[in-house]
Amino acid sequence: MNAITKPSLLNAKARYRPPVEVSVAHTLNDVMQVIAIRSVVYMSEQDCPFDEEYDGNDFVATHLIARVGGQPTGVVRIRWFADFAKLERLAVLKDHRGGRVTSSLIETAFAIAARKGYRTMVGHAQPRLVPFWIRKYGGRVRVGRENFLFSGYEYTEMEIDLKPPEDALNIDSDPMVLVRPEGDWDRPGVLERSAERDAAE
Repeated sequence: MNAITKPSLLNAKARYRPPVEVSVAHTLNDVMQVIAIRSVVYMSEQDCPFDEEYDGNDFVATHLIARVGGQPTGVVRIRWFADFAKLERLAVLKDHRGGRVTSSLIETAFAIAARKGYRTMVGHAQPRLVPFWIRKYGGRVRVGRENFLFSGYEYTEMEIDLKPPEDALNIDSDPMVLVRPEGDWDRPGVLERSAERDAAE
């Protein structure tokens, strides 16, 4: 290898950034990673008490995990209501904040909610972050709603419009699609493989 190409290869390696991969938490190991990230960010950095961080809503929500190079780096929670979804508990490790991990989590959450047919996502933003949500995601402050406090921080209620895709899930979707794992609706699941067995009497 000559002296011209060798530094070029070193520079290319220095610039390489592993991709951000976001997935739904489906296993106990995934959920443990969610808890670990939130504990570091909220309990350790922000001194949030345990019973305020783990508020009884984790088993009625969808959790997303962002990984970089296979390592968990960020999480977010989505809760589902009749006519809106709610984005909560966005937590990203300090070394990965303000960039592609945060964006990947938010955009994946929006895509999952839209695929489920939701047209509105609601969230709480600290006032200093309201301009970011408006600029980056077209968010708007909810009219007539006062800021409020919890766990020692002030929050502003915001909402974001979602556009469900043409293949959004609905009551008439194929029943075998609706039994697939959360967020993995385009790939045959274990119950479809079970349909190959003979029906029970």
